[in-house]
Amino acid sequence: MTTLRERALRLLAKSEQSRADLARKLARHGSEEDIDSLLENLQQSGLLSDARYAESFVASRSARYGAAKIRQALRVKGVDDDTINQHLQPDREAEYATARELWTRKFGQPPADAREYARQLRFLLSRGFGGDVIKKILKEHSDSSAYSENSEP
Repeated sequence: MTTLRERALRLLAKSEQSRADLARKLARHGSEEDIDSLLENLQQSGLLSDARYAESFVASRSARYGAAKIRQALRVKGVDDDTINQHLQPDREAEYATARELWTRKFGQPPADAREYARQLRFLLSRGFGGDVIKKILKEHSDSSAYSENSEP
């Protein structure tokens, strides 16, 4: 039979985990007190770190998603806002470059009409990019400024 500590170490060996996520995964295998004690011990020994998890998470997703989506995903994983803010620095130029690359790969051509403009806008919004970044990309690639004026994110 696997002990709680062995199970936690196996999970941590596979990938970084947030404290809240690891607690959730261990919940059915031990009491709340045992899990809290184990997680505290793992944090003190440096095997479990929300900061390291956030850094890894941001690095792995920043090429595909905007800051808003990454921030929300980290909150869902139980990472506190201070840790998120430490590792998710708002770099508008990098976010713009990422959004533009994704837009080019997905669409590659300006929206032909208002419906296509809205479709492209929704795609970039769903990826977590800010309204100002989206508007800039779509405006610079639109044949008609009518779409960007009437369809602000």
